[in-house]
Amino acid sequence: MATAAPRAWQRMLSGRRLDLLEPSPLDVEIDDIAHGLARVARWNGQTKGDHAFSVAQHSLLVEEVFRALNKDASPDWLMAALLHDAPEYVIGDMISPFKATLGRDYKSVEKGLQRAIHLRFALPADLPSDLERRIKRADRVAAFFEATRLAGFRDGEAARFFGRPRDVSADALDLEPRPAPQAQMGFLARFNMIEKLRTSSVKRGGTAGKDNNCACKPIS
Repeated sequence: MATAAPRAWQRMLSGRRLDLLEPSPLDVEIDDIAHGLARVARWNGQTKGDHAFSVAQHSLLVEEVFRALNKDASPDWLMAALLHDAPEYVIGDMISPFKATLGRDYKSVEKGLQRAIHLRFALPADLPSDLERRIKRADRVAAFFEATRLAGFRDGEAARFFGRPRDVSADALDLEPRPAPQAQMGFLARFNMIEKLRTSSVKRGGTAGKDNNCACKPIS
């Protein structure tokens, strides 16, 4: 008797059934993303405070840092920054050392989910390398501040792993761990605000959401 293939999909609260191996943009919903990310803990939960510092909060932090470092960024690129860790609403937030042990299989699943999420929200499936580099810089700045303010890293130790931030101060950033419902609402509010900016850009003759190629306004 043939053995049934293991289940490779997850049922979402929206009712969508998302296939992890062949994810469809049609099964991606922002409410599911916000709900999931608000309940996934950064740093495996090893952070100070009464609540976990969630991936939803981290996403807001990265987008805020990205915006500070790229003041001429288009609304499309702000959305790309906000959604940079969106696959983790399905696969969770694994610390870098564990990702390294899993290797290519983990990265291929993560990449497939990221492409589906981008297409669902009218972004290029694969972001331009310059944009990826800029988002990664913002991600490392956020990680440094999270590490030193929340996760018990010493400054020098964090600097070795993430680099020392320049041109951004932690004093202006929200690093207070929030209850999951607050983090979820905050993520959705920022998503909706950026979507309004994208819609306004289209009405003014921009290209946000026009297609899935890199026709969006680049960062100069």
